[in-house]
Amino acid sequence: MKAGSGRRGHRGFTLLEVVVAMSLMAVMLALSLGTLRGATGATARAEATAQRDERLRAVQGLLRRQVGAALPMAMAIDPQSGEAQVWRGEARELEFVAAMPGYLSRGGPHVQTLELVGDRLQFQHAMLTPDGPLDPEREPTVLLDGIEEAAFSYRSFDDTGRPGPWQDEWPHPSTLPPVVRLKVRFKDEARRWPELVLTPKLASPVPPAPVEVLATPGDITR
Repeated sequence: MKAGSGRRGHRGFTLLEVVVAMSLMAVMLALSLGTLRGATGATARAEATAQRDERLRAVQGLLRRQVGAALPMAMAIDPQSGEAQVWRGEARELEFVAAMPGYLSRGGPHVQTLELVGDRLQFQHAMLTPDGPLDPEREPTVLLDGIEEAAFSYRSFDDTGRPGPWQDEWPHPSTLPPVVRLKVRFKDEARRWPELVLTPKLASPVPPAPVEVLATPGDITR
C-alpha cells in the first residue's frame, strides 16, 4: 500500500458540492413553505365559506320559523276602514305579529319587522300589548349584508285553488298572505341564496272578497 492512500479515501466535500447541496435544500424548503401556505389558505377559505353558508342557513331558518308562525292578531287599526291590520307587506319591508323564542326575547306576541335597508336585511321586534306595540327592545339586527338586489313578494290563490301572480305589495292587510317570497342577489357572486318561499301556517288560502259599498238613498239621483 502506497503512503497517503488512506487520506485520499477520507476526502471531504468540495465547496461547490456544499453550495449545490444548500441550494437544493433551499429550493425544497421554499416548495414546502409554498405548499404549506397554499394548504393553509385553502383551509381558511373553506372555513370562511362554511361559516358563510351556515349563517345563510341560520337566517333562512329564522325567517321560516317566524313568518311561518305569524298570527292573525291586530297590530294596528286602519283609521279609514276600521279593519284590523295583521300584515303589512311591501317590496322592501314586511311587518307581522308572531311569538318570539324565549332565548331571543321575552315571550308573548311581538310585532316583527323585516326591512331591506341599503345593502342589508334588518330584523326588529317589539312586544305587542293591548295598548299597541311597545318601543323596540334593541337596535335592528342585521341578518344579511352585501346585498346587490332583493325584494319581498306575495301570492294568493283564487277560489279554485289556482295561484295568482306574485305581487310587490300585499293588498289585504286584514289577512295573512298564503305565500311569501324573498329573492336575494349578493354583490359577491360566490354567495348563493336559494329562492326562499315562506308559508304562514294560519293564513287563509283565499283572500277575502272586496266589500261592496251599498249606496244610500241620498246618493241616488233621479
